[in-house]
Amino acid sequence: MIFDNRADAGRRLAAELKDVDASNTVVIALPRGGVPVAAEICSAHGLPMDLVLVRKIGAPGQPELAVGAVTDGDTPHVTVNQSVAHQFRLSKADVEDMGKALLPEIERRRDKYLGGRARPDLEGKTLIVVDDGVATGSTLLASLKALKTRDPSKIIVAVPVAPDEFAGQLKGLADTVISLSDLTYGAVGAAYRTFGQVDDATVTKLLEEFGSENANGQ
Repeated sequence: MIFDNRADAGRRLAAELKDVDASNTVVIALPRGGVPVAAEICSAHGLPMDLVLVRKIGAPGQPELAVGAVTDGDTPHVTVNQSVAHQFRLSKADVEDMGKALLPEIERRRDKYLGGRARPDLEGKTLIVVDDGVATGSTLLASLKALKTRDPSKIIVAVPVAPDEFAGQLKGLADTVISLSDLTYGAVGAAYRTFGQVDDATVTKLLEEFGSENANGQ
């Protein structure tokens, strides 16, 4: 399946989401690429959007290959992609140190995207976690581990494209996994006709439009 762009992918995902309880559901986007996808789901179902602040830890010399990911929060958490770390002869401590070096950028994004905006309480809520696609899955896995600490009642992962075997890696982290297309070309961008960078201004604009204070007609 080839998507025209992230908005097209989001509309197709929205059509797959049935019986959504708008009063008890929050869409959680992985910035930056997941935000335009998530916005279409929010628009279709009248849902609020929030972010999980996560950064991929790129392998030395190959920044697009994830050796792990780091999520922000009261206690920053690093998830290590063991197979990739082994290829680059990196220990868990090495990857954790690399992740800590990314925390200032996460803080910058938090201030840029959210400012002083109120964020929704996720306890007891159904979360629809959205990205524009999954390759190694490191950032999504790290995000789900962070979100589980917020005590949601249910987690649905919704992505346009992912490896067929990826759903099996989410046992205990996601209740439902929706993926529209198998990752067959090795890169998420190959599933899109248009796959440009999503800039900070776009993320901020969509959060202003679909933040919790503006959803459901509020």
